[in-house]
Amino acid sequence: MKLLSPLSLGALAALGIGLAGCADQNPLAVAPARATLEAAAEEAPDSGEVVVYASDGSAQEEGGFGIMAVAMRDVRIGVVQATSSLTLGSDASYELRDKANGLVLMSGTGGSVTVTLAAAPPPYWRLQVMCSNIATVSTRKAAAEKAGHITFTEFVPAANCTRLYLGQFAPPPANTFGARTTYRNSLITAGLAGTDSFWRTVAVGTSVYSVTRGTTTLQSVNPVVITSSSGIVRIGGAQYRGKGEARANSAGTLAGINELPMEQYLWGVVPRELGPIAYPELEALKAQSVAARTYALAGLNKRSSDGYDLRATTDDQVYGGYSAEHPLSTRAVDETAGIAATFEGRLISALYSSTSGGYTADNEEAFGSAPAAYLRGKPDAQRGAAFEHVPSTDVFRRHASAKSLRNAAEGDFDSNWGRFHRWTFEWTDAEISAVISAFAGRPVGKVLAINVLERGPSGRVLMIEYVTEAGTFTDTRDRIRASLKYINAAGAATNLLSTLFNVEPTRDGGFVVYGGGFGHGVGLSQTGAVGMAEKGRTFDEILKHYYTGIDLEAWY
Repeated sequence: MKLLSPLSLGALAALGIGLAGCADQNPLAVAPARATLEAAAEEAPDSGEVVVYASDGSAQEEGGFGIMAVAMRDVRIGVVQATSSLTLGSDASYELRDKANGLVLMSGTGGSVTVTLAAAPPPYWRLQVMCSNIATVSTRKAAAEKAGHITFTEFVPAANCTRLYLGQFAPPPANTFGARTTYRNSLITAGLAGTDSFWRTVAVGTSVYSVTRGTTTLQSVNPVVITSSSGIVRIGGAQYRGKGEARANSAGTLAGINELPMEQYLWGVVPRELGPIAYPELEALKAQSVAARTYALAGLNKRSSDGYDLRATTDDQVYGGYSAEHPLSTRAVDETAGIAATFEGRLISALYSSTSGGYTADNEEAFGSAPAAYLRGKPDAQRGAAFEHVPSTDVFRRHASAKSLRNAAEGDFDSNWGRFHRWTFEWTDAEISAVISAFAGRPVGKVLAINVLERGPSGRVLMIEYVTEAGTFTDTRDRIRASLKYINAAGAATNLLSTLFNVEPTRDGGFVVYGGGFGHGVGLSQTGAVGMAEKGRTFDEILKHYYTGIDLEAWY
């Protein structure tokens, strides 16, 4: 991760200084047990929580890795999530086909086409209340219609269930939050929706795609797909292996999708997540490969309403496509091909972040989700030969002096590699007022105090309050990074690096923060993995240190 983008350093990987910490904000719906991999779990709400499903099976071990007999389908990545115009092309000969019937619409060599939506249905906010079998959905739908509610159903082949939506509110950018909240609460009270219901923007109707090359324009009612004789296509100007596709997303705009084999996808992920030039430790790159593969497998169908599985950003995992590939990271992917991390027979939520600051976090510390046995906080250090000889976590939790976090902890795996093992920022009186005013949504005047009300086992802040002339405002867990922004060198407010910090007032009325780590701190620490590899640990040892009690299986 980097100061220019608080979520990831992936963009710097090509320069040899890149490292990213993903899954910082979005939920991860973990895939079911192995036998039902191809019918993955229904998409979870985009709430910032980690969704971990209970285990219902166990892995069989043979030769150190479980045996798997599931055919792996290609993965679909949203490399352009929303645009009004998308270019598809190739430097070699190419064909552009209608996705539904396979008919060739255009062909050529060394060129591109431009796709727009000639017609698109308007999107509306709709409340998804369930995804279940036809009988259950029909019963709820009838009850809702009897009560006068607008209903809409959508069958999801990948999840083998039917979604039921209730209500219809003005589409973005209209601000209907208050009305939608009142409506949702009324449905919950009436028993037509549960507390797990969530809002989505859904466009209902038929899209018409307009494809232009030079003076020629064709139209199609189906998404269009480009393939190339070289196996490399261009989507929005960037190069990718496999196929390129333009199709409408759930918001009624265009998405650019790259479809390709899982391992080839990982060739473009690993170097963006852990730059092999800056971090040339093969075992660390192999650990990153397994974590990224596990994350991707568990996320199949996660964003199916938009036509793909995962985004190519820190919302999921940074994916740079063909141009991001590097021989060392490709070797790491190839030498771990098909291997995934499981817990009691299920794919884990393979969360990871840049730098732990010395101690990783329990998942509930960052996200407030139910505790996951394999996402327990761990010392990210080694003194001597034993993991238990680490600096006391009291330095993070109960030390009287905030300045204690200015001291680098000798022996930490990430201290030699993590640029943000320790950090400090300072706000003037005016700066902190502007930052908290932005969080509060109104001017707050002078910030009188910033108080940490609760910490987690790793020392990370669970609850904070901002005492101002306009009142007191609170925030919790990983969201604090967005409310207590620091001012970067360009003068822009930027998310705080982590919630492992102490804050205190300065003499001039401002505040200073001393912190450690970068990212949510849950699961694998990327710089910690590099430090472990440097000290001779293998990729499986690294993974089993950061993910408690896991197994490594040959998933396909």
